[in-house]
Amino acid sequence: MIVINMKNQSFTKKSSVRLKTILAIAVATSLSSSLVHAQAGASDDNKQTRANSSKSNELSQRTESSFADAWDFADLYNTEHGDYLKLSGRLQLDSTWVDSDQGDYNDTLWRRFRFGFKAKHGELKVALEADINLNDSLGDAYNRLTDANVSWSLDKDTELKFLKQSTGFTLDGKTSSKKLLTPQRNNLTNNLWFTSEYFTGVSVKSKLSNDWSYKTGIFSSDGSDEISISDASYFAMFSTSKKLAKSNLWDKGEVSLDYVYNDTHEDGNTRDFSQVISTSSKFRQNDWGFHSDISWGKGDLGQSDLFGVVIMPTYQQSEKIQWVARYTYLKSSEDNGVRLGRYDSKVVDEYGQSSVEGERGDKYQEVYAGVNWFINDHKLKLQAGLQYAKMDDNANDGGAYDGWSFTVAMRSYW
Repeated sequence: MIVINMKNQSFTKKSSVRLKTILAIAVATSLSSSLVHAQAGASDDNKQTRANSSKSNELSQRTESSFADAWDFADLYNTEHGDYLKLSGRLQLDSTWVDSDQGDYNDTLWRRFRFGFKAKHGELKVALEADINLNDSLGDAYNRLTDANVSWSLDKDTELKFLKQSTGFTLDGKTSSKKLLTPQRNNLTNNLWFTSEYFTGVSVKSKLSNDWSYKTGIFSSDGSDEISISDASYFAMFSTSKKLAKSNLWDKGEVSLDYVYNDTHEDGNTRDFSQVISTSSKFRQNDWGFHSDISWGKGDLGQSDLFGVVIMPTYQQSEKIQWVARYTYLKSSEDNGVRLGRYDSKVVDEYGQSSVEGERGDKYQEVYAGVNWFINDHKLKLQAGLQYAKMDDNANDGGAYDGWSFTVAMRSYW
């Protein structure tokens, strides 16, 4: 009996070991099977996720493409030889709040509306566009002609242009309002550039070897809303720029020099500077950018000499989002030689009069920070910016200013 019990115990132990082994193998097999199925399932899920993501991206690209195609309405006629007839124009909206020691201002208004057409046939181009004020009644809405010119391509790199056209100099002055990185041009440009922008004259621009280019012209300073050279006097402009080769410091770089000689006239539609010199630059390295402007103007007709600096770094967060900062410094050699910016000068008192009397001082500084959302590149974008500006007024005759402003803007063109 004792022997039998020992055998039974031995058998029981062996059976237990075998059972545990079988169970262990079964569990291991089950876990292995589960892991394989899980990996297969995860792989299938990843494939499905990638497929869904691919479909989503494809749908998004199709949507963006369809949205961008909406601008094709402006293309009225095209040929395989490059001839065309297109509508042209821009629509811009501002909503601005100003809070300053001198008063407050807030308004929402149509900043610009321009409409016209442009055409090309062979070596000739024609442009005609009108500026319309949507804030006024329909009968008073027409402001003036902007582009109203004819161009002739002398060769593939040289163009001659006649009649009313844009005359751009300084960093923001030669940047179209369609492609500005801030809602308004910097105050250096506002002071030195001829803000009417469009003047009747003749110009030529050309691309040269080694990435040099130039534009030069002579224009009437006549302030007429249409094509006219009968009043006031003239000014001449020369601009040259060079694109820089890629280096360790920048992927893209460009430096420019602008010179303007202005035969100042009391009836002229220019600023009262007999000469303006501006050096500007644009650099980009990966997602970072840096723009600058250093300018000087020789005053006339009561305007003192003026010196200014602008620096503007940018950061491209994504294809759609861009961050922009800016610092502006202006100093006049005499009292009351500096103007305030567009909306800074609009603060009003209870009687509806400007609280900044004369809107002039002798030293101006501004700090700006903003963001751009490119819905369809520059063709449709939203802009928002916060600005702090301070004007010193040594004459103490009402031109001092200290205030904040915030602007939300919509910009579109076709």
